[in-house]
Amino acid sequence: MNDVPDVSFSDSRFPGLRRRGFLAAAGGAAGLGALALAGCAGSDTAADPAKGDGKPKRGGRLRAAFAGGGASETLDPHLANLFADAARAKALFDKLADYGPDLSAQPRLASAWEANAGLDRWKVTLRKAAFHDGKPVTAQDVLYSYRRIVDPAKAFRAKASLEPIDLKASRALDARTIEFVLKRPTAEFPNVLSAFGAYIVPDGLKDFDKKPVGSGPFRFVSFAPGKSAVFKRNDAYWDGAPYLDELEFVVANEESARANALLGGQVEYAHELNPATARAHENKGQIQIVRLRNSAMQGFVMKTDRPPFDDKRVREAFFLIADRKELVDGALSGAGEIGNDLFGKGYEYYAGSLPQREQDLDRARKLLKEAGAEKLKVTLDTSPVASGFTEAAAIFRDQAAKAGVTIEIKTGSKDSYWKDILDSGTLASYRSGAMPIESHISQRLLTGSTTNATHWRHKDFDALYQQAQSTKDKKERAAVYERMQRRLHTEGGFLIWGFADWILGTARRVRGVEQKAPANSLDWARFDKVWLA
Repeated sequence: MNDVPDVSFSDSRFPGLRRRGFLAAAGGAAGLGALALAGCAGSDTAADPAKGDGKPKRGGRLRAAFAGGGASETLDPHLANLFADAARAKALFDKLADYGPDLSAQPRLASAWEANAGLDRWKVTLRKAAFHDGKPVTAQDVLYSYRRIVDPAKAFRAKASLEPIDLKASRALDARTIEFVLKRPTAEFPNVLSAFGAYIVPDGLKDFDKKPVGSGPFRFVSFAPGKSAVFKRNDAYWDGAPYLDELEFVVANEESARANALLGGQVEYAHELNPATARAHENKGQIQIVRLRNSAMQGFVMKTDRPPFDDKRVREAFFLIADRKELVDGALSGAGEIGNDLFGKGYEYYAGSLPQREQDLDRARKLLKEAGAEKLKVTLDTSPVASGFTEAAAIFRDQAAKAGVTIEIKTGSKDSYWKDILDSGTLASYRSGAMPIESHISQRLLTGSTTNATHWRHKDFDALYQQAQSTKDKKERAAVYERMQRRLHTEGGFLIWGFADWILGTARRVRGVEQKAPANSLDWARFDKVWLA
């Protein structure tokens, strides 16, 4: 996600939302999808047992407060960049697949997919679904949507994700079957179908802000960019009509404005609350706090192609310097869990069998001495661009001092931080939202990856990724991914100390908010399964 300009919202219905501010997001791939974008709703939903058996009830309007993007906001789902954009797009449109709680691909508009023996041709079958104007969703709509996304003249978010597809060679076999021809074997092709922003729109549709037509659970009513969007129930939705009569998204850029609007009864759902707000109101009875676990990886990146981190002994020493619990408690106010220097804790293919790394200052000093770096001095780039960054930097500086390492903190611009740290510096604060482990590897850890912040470039590692993508048997493929993760755990450039909770707030009468849904997954901000008690 990119930073958005400072905007204000004024509406007599929502006095608590008249606050100024902006959403400081983890830019680019580290933002929405890649902070990149969960299967069927489970039983762990926010509910009050005192209110009865939790049986869904139809009716009512839910008002949801999100940080927004000002007057430039659009309902074009292919331009979705902020959390508010993604939530609105999810209400109006569908993708062929989306990510489950463990970030595995789950069928949505696609009812089935099947690969050939070479994993370079995939046949995708569409379920029976209709757009809001009653026209069926067809293979031609899918091809139009994907070809629109990859238009070289446009800057649509999912363009890079769809790169493996040869869309000139791909074709409709019939009205509900597409043959996707790929440029290379891709065992995890369903991840491509699930890509953030890869929504299916009607063939030929170009204007999305006056009366957008999708196949999603809600139909368009009105849209005022930077202020609000109102949708109504789609009774013909293929996955079952929503319980709500209406859904309204309202813009409130400051966290305090969202929290106050929720407390004041002006909205029923507040997105992205901070840990202090959660602590103040959790289990107090006035509102409900929902914690989406494992939503944002937190860590530091070490540039593996330059001193001092071109020596793997120095990288291991830094792994051992980190007191992960102190970092989670201090930088995240305890709203998260410790990491083990691997992305995707709890996600599909995660190497959970590896031993949890603990702080070991004696071993760290020994490794630094062996590397000739006993009195090491290093600059740590950070920025207030993301919550907890500057706090984590200060905590880690103090931890490193105990191992004889001097860390100088350099605070960079929020506007250019993500671009600046990609190639400059040696050590930097970093975070990422939920995405499949395969996507994390392909986007950040291959020689040709465009967001390779650690500069991890190893041809044998690239070959293992290609081996995984060419392996049809899932168990065998998992073994390859584990081998790759073992290497990263030993000598990689990501020092991943924690995983932050994503915190939401709801009114007491709101039901059906899924709790096992990392931000950007299917069940995050999924209002078709929510009801008002």
